[in-house]
Amino acid sequence: MILVTLPPALLPLFPGCPGRHSVSATTVAEAIAALDAAWPGLGDRLCESPGRLRRHIRAFVAGEPADLATALPDGADLFLMTAISGG
Repeated sequence: MILVTLPPALLPLFPGCPGRHSVSATTVAEAIAALDAAWPGLGDRLCESPGRLRRHIRAFVAGEPADLATALPDGADLFLMTAISGG
């Protein structure tokens, strides 16, 4: 199982969705698909076509930057967060 931490800004859009959720997945893409199955539309808020994270979403596995193809070993922590930009 993988423990996914979601961006707090998304939680009000998906009533009942916890900030941390366990899923069964072997890649970041599979983890997001599992979240989308539980809360339809969540995957669209995290990813854009063709198959990549939205430009304002960052993923980290074991403290390292990740993309959709990044492998998730059993017990991994996946952090999804919104990027902050400005000037």
